[in-house]
Amino acid sequence: MKKLLCVFLMGLGMSGAAMADPYAGYDRLTVKADHRPPVLAASVWYPAGRPTYRGLVGDNAVFEGTSAYVGAAVAEGKFPLFVLSHGSGGNMDAISWLSSALAQRGAMVLAVNHPGSTSGDSSPRRSMRLDERAADLVAALDTLLEEPAFADRVDRSRIASLGFSLGGATALNLAGLRFDRDAYGGYCKRMGQKAQDCVFLAKGGVDFDALPQGFAADLREPRIGRAIAIDPGMTYAATMESTAQIDMPVLLINLGKEHLFKAADVGPAGSDLAARLPDAVLKTIAPAHHFTFLAECKPRGALLLAEEKDDPVCDDPEGADRAVVHKAIVDEIAAFAGL
Repeated sequence: MKKLLCVFLMGLGMSGAAMADPYAGYDRLTVKADHRPPVLAASVWYPAGRPTYRGLVGDNAVFEGTSAYVGAAVAEGKFPLFVLSHGSGGNMDAISWLSSALAQRGAMVLAVNHPGSTSGDSSPRRSMRLDERAADLVAALDTLLEEPAFADRVDRSRIASLGFSLGGATALNLAGLRFDRDAYGGYCKRMGQKAQDCVFLAKGGVDFDALPQGFAADLREPRIGRAIAIDPGMTYAATMESTAQIDMPVLLINLGKEHLFKAADVGPAGSDLAARLPDAVLKTIAPAHHFTFLAECKPRGALLLAEEKDDPVCDDPEGADRAVVHKAIVDEIAAFAGL
């Protein structure tokens, strides 16, 4: 009877003030971007004003999905906004655990699928067009701020870029970080098989002597006031001039003390980006490694990946608890952003 009463009251649209809502709101946006022939798929997570129906976002045979109130009205008030960039081969819904958790802390999260470096469409050559990835998020931000249902709910003084892996590089690009093509090409030639990012790019025939012009572009977005990068890529190629000029707080998160991907180490044993930025803090969460960031895996997830001869992204280092690591990531971001 209590369960039936709960469902009935939700159907009447009771707000979170009367009943604790366990889920955030979720909706999709269609983004028209001049630099892309097709429209971009985008998503927005936010504090829900009242429950609608529950949907499962990002669920598949390997990863657990994240529940959300699909299409719910946005709660009253203004909320900080995170502009989120996924990693190479990832997608916006696959990291919904993060978007949902931040929305439940009182923020909005805007994300896109980056053509050329998203799930099922991850090309080494196209992934190097960093200017296009940054432009994806700028176009999505423009769209969100013109959408009546969301525009007035955004605290425009508290917009932050957020990203993981290659998306971490994009988040830093939006903060003003620039990369040197020759420096990155030299890094890959020097590291060879020791750097997984370079191995991936070499498999796609990337010419490290002729990286695209957009790789080194100035991609600073003036509406961004903070930046968060989790295991960011490309930082060995960050220019000294641009690091010195970044005038905003930056949170860098490294997963694990022993780095699965050398390129992600922003501490003194790696690119030392944390020390080079004027206002940066570096947090290390361990035990963990790069793939621990991804969504929690289903019981048969690791077996399915092995059968497909895919990357072992469900395998965490000894002692690591993916749910615990996820909570620590959310806690660090929330503290940094003042949630």
